[in-house]
Amino acid sequence: MPGNSSRKGAVKRTGKGNPTAGSGGRVRRGLEGKGPTPKAKDREGHVAYKRRQRAQKGSQQTSPRGSRSERGATEAEWIAGRNPVVEALRALVPVTTVYVAEGAERDGRMREAFELAASRGVSLLEVSRNELDRLTRGAVHQGLAAKVPPYDYAHPDDLLELAAKSGEPPLIVALDSVTDPRNLGAVVRSAAGFGAHGVLVPERRAAGMTASAWKASAGAAARLPVAQATNLVRQLKAYQSAGCMVIGLAADGEVALPALDLADGPLVVVVGSEDKGLSRLVGETCDQLVSIPMASSVESLNAGVAASVALYAIAQERSPLR
Repeated sequence: MPGNSSRKGAVKRTGKGNPTAGSGGRVRRGLEGKGPTPKAKDREGHVAYKRRQRAQKGSQQTSPRGSRSERGATEAEWIAGRNPVVEALRALVPVTTVYVAEGAERDGRMREAFELAASRGVSLLEVSRNELDRLTRGAVHQGLAAKVPPYDYAHPDDLLELAAKSGEPPLIVALDSVTDPRNLGAVVRSAAGFGAHGVLVPERRAAGMTASAWKASAGAAARLPVAQATNLVRQLKAYQSAGCMVIGLAADGEVALPALDLADGPLVVVVGSEDKGLSRLVGETCDQLVSIPMASSVESLNAGVAASVALYAIAQERSPLR
């Protein structure tokens, strides 16, 4: 009956204000709020949490080396295909791991890749073909791929410090919006061959040190630092403040390269892009614009060749200093 407290399930009170059943009293603590519900990525056991943990683990494994890991960091690069992998290993590209698909045919190129990897101490890992498809994002890998870590860019000031340690006036090559990584690699190779202390590239809208640039440098990228500048014009002005003369290669330069009288001092040589040359602001920042004399039938040289010619002429002027 309504109000009959003796029926089964009725609330029983053992003392004044001390209920033992119902939603209040002793169980009130269970009804207290516990704060906002955490996001899915922060809840252990949730799919989003596990995905986030895997992503963080992968980023730690592929982060650049050394204390400069936050400067110029890019994603790890994949080289797919038997010939590209063999060529990268021959060119001393800093491969960290070579991946081979299970059941892939072991031909001459595959065996050479294994031998080169073993001689350089590069890890060799066998994975399923589906896994290799996933890692290379569907590239035609022919059962073989290699992983290249992000390049560890130097700081622009490191190039000046390197020159100071060598006891030589700084010689730096700066690239203005050069977008072909093979040109960048060629410039690095020439810079190393003619005694430059480093190469400077812009952080945006320019080629970076990819596997293609490494191969074009023929191993020189392992010996010569490449620095990144957030703002090229600002960095050139910083070099000027440090006592360097900044010259830019331009078809309409005021001085022809053989007559350059600044070669024996602290020098920054700026090379423009393949199609447009020096940008307006960079050209205005240069202390002097220098031209390379050519036959009238040839309009211009690409960035790699132009840098090589200029560096050779400068090296000839600097030879008494060595």
